[in-house]
Amino acid sequence: MDSGIRLEAAGSQGAGGYSDGLSLYVHIPFCETKCHYCDFNTYAGIDALIPGYLNALETEIRFWGGRLSRPAVSTVFFGGGTPSYVPIEGIEAICAAIFEAFDVDEDAETTLESNPGDYSKRDLSRYLGVGINRLSIGVQSLDDGLLKSLSRRHDSGTAIGAYRSAREAGFEDINLDLMFGLPGQTADQWRATLERAVELGPEHLSLYALTVEEGTPLDAMVKGGEIDEPDPDLAAEMYLLAESFLGDAGFDHYEISNWSLPGRESRHNLAYWLNASYLGVGPGAHSYLSGRRFAALRSPRRYVDLLSDALPDGDPVDSLSAVGVLDSIEPVTPAMELADTMMMGMRLSRGVRSDEFRGRFGLELADAFGPLIDELSGMGLLVGDAVGIRLSDGGRLLGNEVFERFVTASAEVELPPR
Repeated sequence: MDSGIRLEAAGSQGAGGYSDGLSLYVHIPFCETKCHYCDFNTYAGIDALIPGYLNALETEIRFWGGRLSRPAVSTVFFGGGTPSYVPIEGIEAICAAIFEAFDVDEDAETTLESNPGDYSKRDLSRYLGVGINRLSIGVQSLDDGLLKSLSRRHDSGTAIGAYRSAREAGFEDINLDLMFGLPGQTADQWRATLERAVELGPEHLSLYALTVEEGTPLDAMVKGGEIDEPDPDLAAEMYLLAESFLGDAGFDHYEISNWSLPGRESRHNLAYWLNASYLGVGPGAHSYLSGRRFAALRSPRRYVDLLSDALPDGDPVDSLSAVGVLDSIEPVTPAMELADTMMMGMRLSRGVRSDEFRGRFGLELADAFGPLIDELSGMGLLVGDAVGIRLSDGGRLLGNEVFERFVTASAEVELPPR
């Protein structure tokens, strides 16, 4: 299926090149409360750090813009944490720094993650005024009992009100995040949430199965017997229910966890799935540029301290690493690039396309992975044709196993020299 994806793959740019523009991720690590299932680099109770953090973030944004000679940016994504928890003036200042430091495309997609209870109509209008044109609202459920069990600080009425306020303010591109496979959740409850969400009319839906991450409060609750571990069979049933229901409602299932109206895919996330270039700013943020992957240290307080002084000259990655802002740097070998391209590209319903693969690696898909493609196709997990290869409907339920096979096989592929 061709979902009408508009973003081009990295192609001739090479590993992590950015001649066609960057995708910029901005990390906001603050939350009012932290959900018991969350293992992201987010924190509650450190609000006193917000002003200094925003200043440090501006410093890093301007640093990158200067060192990269104000490169083009095609998408911006404010994630977290809860970006809408930060005072609107802070977001306005960060947006101003981005537009000064980078050559942001006129039609750039600029997304802000938000919690339903965090903004007024006036705030929403101010977001639009500084270039934010897409909202991602963390609804998670439209069942009040389930929201309470998730330790969310909003109810279904607040979530619906937030969506309507965004529409009234003028937002024409809205995503709703929803979760399934929750403790005590029934298939009927999940269907009811889907029905209410579709009735609202969002352009995009992101649906995630609850995962018990090690070290989270939810993990402790499961291990202590307070709640049951999520049922994978029931989660699979809910996934298939969503696939059928949303397909009938006119949504394209363009990525394993994401559905959109035709032509309304998340362009920012597509940059990840197409293994294109991206820059992340803020603690814990990851980047892929010029053949290197690197990540910042996780501590917001340490991040603020390190960016209060002048940064050394030279290569920007080396400069940030020298002062401790970056705590991991990894050169991306051709084999790693191949594995990443297959693992992430196979998440898309369009799969990995033969022409894009050939342009990027100078090799045919069949020459690189012929026996594996034949094997997985014979198992009913893969569909191949002249356009490329993609997961079958049944293969989506076993996607991780398929990805692992391609990652393992990538190490044995002989790539032509570049």
